[in-house]
Amino acid sequence: MRKLMVTTFMSLDGVVQAPGGGDEDRDGGFEHGGWAVPHIDQRFLEQVPSVTGRAGALLLGRRTYDIFAATWPLAGTDDPIGARMNSLPKYVASRTLDTVSWQNSTLLTGDVPEAVGKLKQGEGGEIQVHGSGGLIQTLLRHDLVDEFHLLVLPVLLGSGKRLFSEGTVPAGLKLVENATLSTGVIVSTYVREGTVEYGAIGPETGNW
Repeated sequence: MRKLMVTTFMSLDGVVQAPGGGDEDRDGGFEHGGWAVPHIDQRFLEQVPSVTGRAGALLLGRRTYDIFAATWPLAGTDDPIGARMNSLPKYVASRTLDTVSWQNSTLLTGDVPEAVGKLKQGEGGEIQVHGSGGLIQTLLRHDLVDEFHLLVLPVLLGSGKRLFSEGTVPAGLKLVENATLSTGVIVSTYVREGTVEYGAIGPETGNW
């Protein structure tokens, strides 16, 4: 079974919308596009190849595909991140695209959760989801995510699309890696581990 990993920038109040640019995603009148950019430091850039190097394939929503397909093909062959992104197999989930032209890209057809489930049952290494907030909601509702690589930024946005919204399947997680960048960004990796556990606290329970 192939592992499916989600990696995304997230504000402290859970917003993942348009971290990389003002016009990336203005749905709902969102006015904070580009909020992640000032917090990207050299250490972050040095870590990116180690993350993308693990990927056996990319799984992208339509909006993220459009952004990536317009920029990564312009990267030089000496750009390790660009070369990796261009060479990887890419699967695109979209209800509006008829074709995909970025090299090594395949448009998923039919039921997306079913198609992703089949991808996970195949061979080829880790499947990575970058950005793609709408697609992530579908994956969460169908319990298809095995690992979260979250970059939590020290900003509050107050509005916007959030990573974990209504419909997320309850799940237990285990923190397996954690680091803090010079800009205050907390980089954490969580893997699925069992189910949510419950308890009670207070003087009457002895847990105080």
